[in-house]
Amino acid sequence: MQKQTEKSNAQYERMTGESIPKLIATMSVPTILSMLVTNIYNLVDTAFVGQLGTSQSGAVGVIFGYMAIIQAVGFMFGQGAGSIAARLLGARDDRQASRVASAGILCSFAIGVVMSLVTFPLLDRIVRVLGSTETIAPYAKQYLTYILIAAPAMTGGYTLNNLLRYEGKASLGMIGLMTGAILNIALDPLLMFTLNMGIAGAAIATAFSQIVSFLILLSMFLRHKTSLHLSAREADLAPRTIGNIVATGLPSMLRQVLNSVATILLNSSAAAYGDEAVAAMSIVSRVAFFVFALALGIGQGYQPVCAFNYGARKYARLRKAFWVTVWMAQAIIIIMSAAGLLFSDSLVAIFRDDPKVIEIGTRALKLQFLTMLFVPFTMAVEMTYQSTGRRFGAALLSSARSGLFFIPMLLILSALRGLAGIQEAQPLAYVLAFPLSVGFAIHFLRATPKENEGGQRA
Repeated sequence: MQKQTEKSNAQYERMTGESIPKLIATMSVPTILSMLVTNIYNLVDTAFVGQLGTSQSGAVGVIFGYMAIIQAVGFMFGQGAGSIAARLLGARDDRQASRVASAGILCSFAIGVVMSLVTFPLLDRIVRVLGSTETIAPYAKQYLTYILIAAPAMTGGYTLNNLLRYEGKASLGMIGLMTGAILNIALDPLLMFTLNMGIAGAAIATAFSQIVSFLILLSMFLRHKTSLHLSAREADLAPRTIGNIVATGLPSMLRQVLNSVATILLNSSAAAYGDEAVAAMSIVSRVAFFVFALALGIGQGYQPVCAFNYGARKYARLRKAFWVTVWMAQAIIIIMSAAGLLFSDSLVAIFRDDPKVIEIGTRALKLQFLTMLFVPFTMAVEMTYQSTGRRFGAALLSSARSGLFFIPMLLILSALRGLAGIQEAQPLAYVLAFPLSVGFAIHFLRATPKENEGGQRA
């Protein structure tokens, strides 16, 4: 017990006393590495499946929409429970922090089970709703079957990783995520080509690696590597607590669900222009997210610093952390977008060597790289609102980029400009979300004290 108390005290001193740039950088590196490896897997998986054919490549893009919903559930409970737990840790209430974390993982796993059971009888209808064409649907159904088997482990894994991040133990989460991703990359060619399992092999590799990742992440808590302790008996399952977790994590849920809806609409809109358009936009989404993930990693490194110091009433540190995050993420986006603009056609060709796919994908990718410069600031503001428990602002900001702006732009521009409009919708949404974020940032900074409690500056 004394050893655990000493560990918690050391973590508190680190989160509230260490240099802000150093703290965010050290928090971000494991997250960025995890996201890089995970997204490298996504890209490698896309490239492997692309060798099977355009319809198979489109199927992976279609199911990516459903997987985003699975991720949304995991993130909602993980970010909701994690944000509350981090603020409780900052306020030195470790026991209640653990009770909230336990409630978060139990609810997440249970919802994953329900999703799987409900979706299995509706596979044919679901793959159509997700945007499959006649030729894509058989492959999409095959892929989704195996994903559903792993759905509870996937929701649980995303929740556990977020709990680790918010506690400031992102390096432990990195071990679980990277192990799963590396295992997935190794299994893909073995199952798909050596054992001639095709797209089913890709799905089995993904499902199996997600289950392994979940077990590794769970072991971090069971082996007492963390300040948070997970216990089904101690979980605070009171309706008020569950409601607080859901309300706090709702911005993440909204963001992920809207991303999924946007992906479905994108696939449905692109399907009118053939499998090549579906495959091209799927590739663009994955490449663009790979670049965005680097900046997102900085933001996710900032979240525990923000929540922890807000709970500890270290307001000057919070304000400084916000601006450090913005400029670090902006620098990464500028560098990566510049490189992406130069090699857009080559990037698309890596995943599908089809002239039509390359033509469609190259223009869409260049437009996204040009406008991604607006994203770091909007991301930092959104994460600040969620990490400090400002639910309405966080919900509105999280829904802006993929919901309030992207979905209407996609529907309007696709009707007015056809395929060109489909390519332009997401870039325009990035631009439109920026002024909204500026307004929310001004409001937050005006309402937040410039000094830590007691008068100390950061």
